[in-house]
Amino acid sequence: MEIKRDYHLQRLVSRKHNDMVKVVTGMRRSGKSYLLFTIFYKHLLEEGVADDHIVRIDLEDRLNKALRNPDELLTYVRSRIKDENMYYILLDEVQHVNEFEDVLNSMLHIGNADVYVTGSNAKFLSKDVITEFRGRGDEVNIRPLGFKEFLSARPSLGKEDALREYMTYGGLPQTVTMQTVEQKENYLKSLFTNTYLLDIKERYNIKNDDDLEELISMLASGIGGLVSAKKLQDTFHSVKKSTISYETIKRYIDMLQDAFILERAVRYDIKGRRYISTTSKYYFEDLGLRNARINFRQSKRTHLLENMIYNELRLRGFSVDVGEVSVNGKNSEGKSYRSTLEVDFVCNSGYKRHYIQSALALPSQEKMEQELNSLRRINDDFLKILIVGDAMQPTYQNEDGILILNVYDFLLDSQPY
Repeated sequence: MEIKRDYHLQRLVSRKHNDMVKVVTGMRRSGKSYLLFTIFYKHLLEEGVADDHIVRIDLEDRLNKALRNPDELLTYVRSRIKDENMYYILLDEVQHVNEFEDVLNSMLHIGNADVYVTGSNAKFLSKDVITEFRGRGDEVNIRPLGFKEFLSARPSLGKEDALREYMTYGGLPQTVTMQTVEQKENYLKSLFTNTYLLDIKERYNIKNDDDLEELISMLASGIGGLVSAKKLQDTFHSVKKSTISYETIKRYIDMLQDAFILERAVRYDIKGRRYISTTSKYYFEDLGLRNARINFRQSKRTHLLENMIYNELRLRGFSVDVGEVSVNGKNSEGKSYRSTLEVDFVCNSGYKRHYIQSALALPSQEKMEQELNSLRRINDDFLKILIVGDAMQPTYQNEDGILILNVYDFLLDSQPY
């Protein structure tokens, strides 16, 4: 089964010949190797690149163990370059090479070599790309499958069944190919414990990991809610009877973000045009892993919908904040009041900005008014969208100019909402 990943392919294609090392990062099992060694490789062949001008090396394969030596790898790559035409160097799991940063920087000195690498596990995170390549690394972060990609791999499912499965088991490509509930659940639980957590523990030499695991469970249970390290510390102290410090909680959250398990959405005051860092929301990059962490207990679909929409927006290249709008007024007694309304997502990409609210359903006009209230309070001309998780909800633009979108239209439409 081939799952098309056209968006990520185009991101690689747009970076060809830019005199930088293209570094494909992302959570384990998100499809980095497949993107580079299968999809991008086929693209190069279709573009007329000769096969002997594409050097593919899987450094996780024991047959290539000798090439994990930095000098052997560099010598081998240079030996493959026979003429002045462009060569494409594709290296998978480059973290297996000692001093790989120095090797890749040396490859940049080969004038007719275009270099692409993948890396994963505890030795190779986003911040490593920034620090180790001295401004010569161009990161391409790969995320789990979006719903449209997921549906292309499961064409026999109807949209509603597909969405239920996607919100339960997520978008890791291996999970999509599994046939039974037992396979999916066992795989995701094992992957979280024996791969992602193990990577973090090894990288940061964590011995007493009970608090780390408890923190992950707390964040998994609380998606869609505003949290802070201080509030989490208070919960640990009062409920869990743990003495974990504020600084340790912050450090653990940073680790989870570095490992591509979590992402942070910061609060943004829309009218005041400033960030508020006291509380934030945290979303899981893959809902299947999040659900595995809480043993697939029933969860509010409202929060799953919100996390899924966040992931889709990030997949489409938006930076995403949590918005808030201050409202001043007078109550029935004439007393002044000030309240705050939340906007689920403030999305930015270049010159574009969208404000997005999500709702599982709109069973009444009162519920509709409640969901639209914060969007109506924003006094600018950027697009305002309400995404509704009800399959029967039609897509239309209301009298306020707010776009009411059925969730399937949002997820499957090619427009970059």
